[in-house]
Amino acid sequence: MDTFFNFISGISWWMWILIVLTVIAIRDIIQRKHTISHNFPIIGHIRYLLESIGPELRQYLVANNREELPFNRIERSWVYASSKNENNYEGFGTDKDIYAHQHIFVNNAMFPYRINEEHPNSIDKTFLPCAKIIGAHNKRRRPYRPASIINVSAMSFGSLSARAIESLNKGVKMADAYHNTGEGGLSPYHSHGADVVFHFGTGYFGVRSADGNFSMEKMKQLVEDNPFIRAIEIKLSQGAKPGKGGVLPGSKITQEIADIRGVEVGKTVLSPPNHKAFSTVSEMVDLIEAIAEETGLPVGIKAAIGKLAQWEELADIMLKTGKGPDFITVDGGEGGTGAAPPSFADHVSLPWVYGFGDLYGLFKHKGLSDRIVFIGSGKLGFPAKAAMAFAMGVDVINVAREAMMSIGCIQAQICHTNRCPSGIATQKKWLQNGIDPTLKSVRLAQYFKTFRKEFIEITHAAGYEHPCQFDMDDIDVNVDDHNLSKELSKTYKYNKTPVPFKSMQDLKDCKYLGGKL
Repeated sequence: MDTFFNFISGISWWMWILIVLTVIAIRDIIQRKHTISHNFPIIGHIRYLLESIGPELRQYLVANNREELPFNRIERSWVYASSKNENNYEGFGTDKDIYAHQHIFVNNAMFPYRINEEHPNSIDKTFLPCAKIIGAHNKRRRPYRPASIINVSAMSFGSLSARAIESLNKGVKMADAYHNTGEGGLSPYHSHGADVVFHFGTGYFGVRSADGNFSMEKMKQLVEDNPFIRAIEIKLSQGAKPGKGGVLPGSKITQEIADIRGVEVGKTVLSPPNHKAFSTVSEMVDLIEAIAEETGLPVGIKAAIGKLAQWEELADIMLKTGKGPDFITVDGGEGGTGAAPPSFADHVSLPWVYGFGDLYGLFKHKGLSDRIVFIGSGKLGFPAKAAMAFAMGVDVINVAREAMMSIGCIQAQICHTNRCPSGIATQKKWLQNGIDPTLKSVRLAQYFKTFRKEFIEITHAAGYEHPCQFDMDDIDVNVDDHNLSKELSKTYKYNKTPVPFKSMQDLKDCKYLGGKL
């Protein structure tokens, strides 16, 4: 015993420090709760320390909580807290400048909407399905009513890591939402039980023929083999870089990615700006109808909005033929998870609120807005912004970066470098190892549920049962002072088409809810 104590007492102080650091490092590597600590033992704790005193540092040295972009600290903290089921309230009043240009005001009712004990939201405070059925108007064989008004937007395996995709899919399953595959094809990581919207772009990954064109046979087989695919989305453009094709370097194409995308291992693949399967609006409508006929699924399109001439041509074809997309996803020009040159990200295509207002106004004027399910995608993953979107005519919202933050994204803004420190937007195995899909999936699900709960509460505060009942006059947008603020109807010069809605109970009883049929 004396020998042991003599040994202990003989260890120098710096050796003790080394021992303690070694123990901490081992603990960091073993634990699965914090990705950063796992990937960067010991050093990662500095990040959490700086984060804990971040508001103070920004207040005195850098910026306040509302100044950061693309998502400020208040927004990110709300997502983080919501995903962990922690207190996401703030005290002592808002620190947001509510007199700022374009600030959103939701006009509350004198008496909130009252729910009784048998109401679906009394039983489940997060129950909030889409009020419209996708594919109902065009009488598709397998119409689909999304069981959640918030869902995961198009982010592909290849852009995101395998563990990130798995976490999102499992979380979406828990939240009863849907998961958009992105244009990288359907991977095994999209196949953990969630409803899936299969998305393809000009590269036709997953439904690609040997010559790089679209293969209807592969599309049919894909849908037959994977009945959890509920709808198909054709990407015309995305907010980050509309009109610009993508490049997948050969160095990033592993055997797994090659098999999923239908390309060669190690060979760089170009996604051109234009589709090979169609080159005109009428040809695009023909392809939409052909895919819908062969698969029985609703088919829609996704685009960032700029010029409206071809959209007007689409509307005219729909009026004349009764054919066309079952849904339209409008992406914001603010850009999202896709990497792009600043010249594109900063300037090409309209921000979401302008682009959607122009497009919906056009379809409303043509009398077509009730035939389409409109999906909004562009920093709408916050209840107040969602209220504005629904008042403008949105039926469903998709979120990308907000979903990434719920599973650990820290807005490092190096998604395009393959060095994402949280393991989400990288193919490096050692960085991915910090993601525990079992834990992160719960956080995604909790973020969705918290979002829906707060959105329902805002809806009730405005006197409505479902967000589809919001109209343009329920939201004010700050122009200067209150005497100069305008309702959305005056700002964007249209009124949304009322959505057919009976009750939440009617939605709960719908045979198409969540693709049950």
